[in-house]
Amino acid sequence: MTYAIIETGGKQLRVEPGRFYDLELLHVEPETDYTIDKVLLVQNADDIRIGQPYVEGATVEGTVLEHRRGRKVLVYKMKPKKKTRKKRGHRQEITRLMINSISINGEVIANHRETEVEQTPQETVIG
Repeated sequence: MTYAIIETGGKQLRVEPGRFYDLELLHVEPETDYTIDKVLLVQNADDIRIGQPYVEGATVEGTVLEHRRGRKVLVYKMKPKKKTRKKRGHRQEITRLMINSISINGEVIANHRETEVEQTPQETVIG
């Protein structure tokens, strides 16, 4: 199994090709490609590469699917015995990103198409 740990929006996230993830808002139009070069770790089978702080030449490429808003978070502030209350809500702007491939020095080590082939079940013949 191949995966990478990336840094985006001040957070670290483990990503795999063929899956989508909700990230902090990226200022990119939907249906366009996006490349992340802040890769902290890459694992491909038994080969593990750890960056200090980033892996040199490693990139994660994906496609921006859509921009959304997250769940509403209620913030309630109250001071007892003072009749002071504040109720506010917040919805975080997020971007849904589909990971297409993980590459090191221009060589693709994991691709979205390869993971689809691995996950398809084999036909069994009973005879």
